[in-house]
Amino acid sequence: MASGHAEHPGNPALVTAEDVTKDLLGKHEGTSNNFWRVASVFGILLILGIIGFVMRLSDGVSDTAVWGYYAAMFAFILTTAQSAPMVAIAPRIAKAHWRRPISRVAELWTVVGLFNLLLFIPMLWILPPLSDGRRSLWFYFDGGDVPSYSPHIWSTLAILGLVVIGVALLWMSALPDFAMVRDHAPDGWKKRWATRLARGWIGSSAQWNMQKHRLGILGAFYFMMLIFVHFLISVDFLITLVPGWVDSLFPITHAANGLQAGVATVLLTIWALYKFGGYKDYIAFDQIWALGKLLFALSLLWFWFWFSSFNIFWYGGKPEEQAIIELLMSGPYRWAFFGVFFFNFLFPMWTMMWNPLRRSTWGPPIIAASVLIGTFLDRIRLYVSAYSIDGIGNPAINKHVVVEIPETIYPSLADIFIMLGALGGMVFIFLMATRLIPIVNIWEQRELKLYEIHKTFHRTVVKVLGKPD
Repeated sequence: MASGHAEHPGNPALVTAEDVTKDLLGKHEGTSNNFWRVASVFGILLILGIIGFVMRLSDGVSDTAVWGYYAAMFAFILTTAQSAPMVAIAPRIAKAHWRRPISRVAELWTVVGLFNLLLFIPMLWILPPLSDGRRSLWFYFDGGDVPSYSPHIWSTLAILGLVVIGVALLWMSALPDFAMVRDHAPDGWKKRWATRLARGWIGSSAQWNMQKHRLGILGAFYFMMLIFVHFLISVDFLITLVPGWVDSLFPITHAANGLQAGVATVLLTIWALYKFGGYKDYIAFDQIWALGKLLFALSLLWFWFWFSSFNIFWYGGKPEEQAIIELLMSGPYRWAFFGVFFFNFLFPMWTMMWNPLRRSTWGPPIIAASVLIGTFLDRIRLYVSAYSIDGIGNPAINKHVVVEIPETIYPSLADIFIMLGALGGMVFIFLMATRLIPIVNIWEQRELKLYEIHKTFHRTVVKVLGKPD
């Protein structure tokens, strides 16, 4: 295929693999004062989050209503950071060249899964056992063979599996880069850690074949486990807490929103690297435009699943279904619902139709920010409202219909600290991971040199890219 967009538009001197290696290793080794200023800000937010968690924990875990914002932030990180690696997995399977400069950015977000795994531990304390009589996936009844803590057990195993697979995917992808840091970096902690993590990588044919196949296997397993985790969390930690909420389409809506927000997360990240990180020689219009098109498609997909579920509830007309519509859409959280509908669907759809905005380096990031705002409001709308239902954990309360719609629960000071801490923590951990692992995939940039040549075409020069096997 031919492309008129140069891979290194800002620096024509990067014409050989050795030039690319030297340039990217130099960027990885150097850390500006601005980086540490930004990291310090997010680190302070993380500390505020820890303070907020201690404040919230001092009230105990018996009242689920006060933990709604905490649950929303856990789900938000699952929907954004832990879904972001799909931006590397899917285009790699499709052998798309445009993803090479951004695949490592997407994979680095898997490190935030370790942070979210810690946030998940209090979720196990908050969720009551199935002995309270609520509906569930697990067909629990007194005296049966199903443990009353089945949601806790299986969700823990699923999230742990997702985190382990994600870290393994990142490590497998970074193996050749660790070897390059080991061989070229000056003596220091980065060189020592790279030597340990490179595991004797020398770049033999057997090692490259091993890496290629294991990246494919790990990517496929990560995708399957991600959907499975979305399914379990959306059912066991959300749907079953609301009496009368029976919706077989909602888990896939939750997962589709994860894919949408994951693309938005990576798009905003690469825009920051393009604008402020000094990576204009690698991240350019092609990457931003490609992710913008993906984001547009996923926004339409989210709307399709949401609208399908809404039709079932609207035309069903049962009292319990009308109560769900009032709780989540037309009642106390309608302000959040209208925000979600605007930021996740209306704004992306209408703005992406406008050519000057769509075909720019500033338009898609604005849409990505819109999607992240909408996703944030959506998690608050869903989890805060669900956790405020009266009778969670009480077997004497009716579990078949919402008897009384609870009032809006606005965030307290502890909740505000928790939200700031969750957002700050995920960004802080991502930034710290970039100090150990190069944020642009060096070996994939070197490999690209094997597939590209520049040829004269009429009065211009175009780049011709070959397709890998």
